[in-house]
Amino acid sequence: MKAKEQEAQDDMRAEYNLDYSTAIRGKYYHRLLKEGANVVVLEPDVAKAFRSSTAVNEALRSLIRAARSMSQEPAASVRPPRKRRALAAS
Repeated sequence: MKAKEQEAQDDMRAEYNLDYSTAIRGKYYHRLLKEGANVVVLEPDVAKAFRSSTAVNEALRSLIRAARSMSQEPAASVRPPRKRRALAAS
């Protein structure tokens, strides 16, 4: 195993010379604003229920549709209980 560790260490240079004068500030800023870059971290038990981010999005969209349909339905009218008439004594 020491040979592999030695090879990995040899790949790194002692120093990297990066020319920051040619760097572009905010190069991807506008693209991220346009596309969106929301990151949500799921709890492990929730993550196990979904195969991919597409599956999570589909589940959330169906939940949104269900919530919207529930809020748009008219509330059931509640009638007060009928008063019972007392039987007339004959």
